[in-house]
Amino acid sequence: MEALYLLIPLSVMLVALAVWIFFGAAESGQFEDLEGPGMRILVDDDRTDADAACAAAQRRGGERVGASQDAG
Repeated sequence: MEALYLLIPLSVMLVALAVWIFFGAAESGQFEDLEGPGMRILVDDDRTDADAACAAAQRRGGERVGASQDAG
């Protein structure tokens, strides 16, 4: 019975701490985007920065990045 005098206040403090942490995380925006990280895993990021620059230049109709002007 004497153990309850210690365990009940400790459990109330633990629950209060958990609620405080939860609301602090919710207030700071921790739970704003729940699906974004899961979708980023599925995106194919195997291209390098140079490959992405070449693809962007080709979409604009320009030449490849690093291609010589007087080649040919």
